[in-house]
Amino acid sequence: MIPRYSTPEMDAVWSDPVRFGRWLEVELLATEGHSEIGVVPTDAAKVCRAKAPVPDEAFVERILERERVTDHDVAAFVDTVQADIDDPAGSWIHYGLTSSDIGDTALCWAMRDAVDLMIDAATDLIATLVRIAREHADTVMIGRTHGIHAEPTTFGAKVALWAFQVDRDRARLRDAREAVAVMKLSGAVGTYSNIPPEVETYVGNKLGLQPIPATQVVARDRHAQFLYACASVGSTCEMMAIELRHLQRTEVREVQEGFKPGQKGSSAMPHKRNPISAETITGLSRVLRGNLSAGMQDVALWHERDISHSSVERVILPDSSQLAYYVMRRLRQLLEGLVVMPERMQSNLDASYGLVFSQPVLLSLVQGGKTRDEAYRIVQRNAMHAWDEGLDFRTLLEADDDVDNAVLDDAFDLRRSLANLELVFAQLDTLDVS
Repeated sequence: MIPRYSTPEMDAVWSDPVRFGRWLEVELLATEGHSEIGVVPTDAAKVCRAKAPVPDEAFVERILERERVTDHDVAAFVDTVQADIDDPAGSWIHYGLTSSDIGDTALCWAMRDAVDLMIDAATDLIATLVRIAREHADTVMIGRTHGIHAEPTTFGAKVALWAFQVDRDRARLRDAREAVAVMKLSGAVGTYSNIPPEVETYVGNKLGLQPIPATQVVARDRHAQFLYACASVGSTCEMMAIELRHLQRTEVREVQEGFKPGQKGSSAMPHKRNPISAETITGLSRVLRGNLSAGMQDVALWHERDISHSSVERVILPDSSQLAYYVMRRLRQLLEGLVVMPERMQSNLDASYGLVFSQPVLLSLVQGGKTRDEAYRIVQRNAMHAWDEGLDFRTLLEADDDVDNAVLDDAFDLRRSLANLELVFAQLDTLDVS
């Protein structure tokens, strides 16, 4: 991932020293597991642990240098580790294992740690959304369908629904965690022909990963599920970002991204305060969905394995982890600094001449005895007159002989429109924000 969208926390999951450190730990645990069942001499396992190289940048460079000879990353890694430990103990490194035993176990370990970070980020985002929803529970605004004024709602209700969706994404992340918190040390085609199952169990217990039946590789539907959870996070954040972008348009101007001292919105136009965070989130969500497509194609491998998935995963798994984590953090930052403009929201609601109360008027006429179609036509002709001529909708209705004016007070009562929104906010109490 380019530094612009990376974070120190996620970098720590996917960096080369950490990756090779995971490989090394799997190798050492496997040696110790063999020692537990009497295959590897106890003293040899202890020597392997004691003389194991430190997984730092110098270690990485030595592996890369060796790979230029072997043209195989795991073989280069094993050669480097064995050379550091030295014979005879070093010969027990990688005993009975195949490359995917090490690589896939370490990769699942990394995905588990990455998804833990994403779950925490989702929880933080939910907490922010819940706070804003409650703060603006009574901040009235116009609801829009097809981009057109519909009926009144509140900004808090809008944000509450966002919180519920992020909570569903958090559930998907937790499911993905269960799917990827697995491992295998079962050999070349998964038959345990050269490594006892007890070693796999030993290593799994030490790492907190669940041993699973596998071919030479862990089935890639698990990785695809992980990528779907990342892509879903991106799409949810994009949904919120697009709404915030629309609400920031000059013609709407109901919210505004924070603008810090010294910030510039345009290199050419000093007046600009652009929705750059929301637009960045929108763009990165496209990358996440593209990565999901590649991950789905990785599910179908030849026979017990091939490596067509390997090059893809080196890019999309770290990048999707980074981007899903980044967009949640970036969105939370946006929301924490968001400027909400209740007066502008009220002004926009009033800008359609009261037409937002057309449905309550329709229903009141039906209750008064008119057929639905008769009532619809009466309301529609007055509504079109109000819109085309820029006239007050209620005034036109009061002058219409087909309308009983006695019902208009209730129909145009904003409190009536919003009376049941408390059901939405009651659901916020069910969300875990700790």
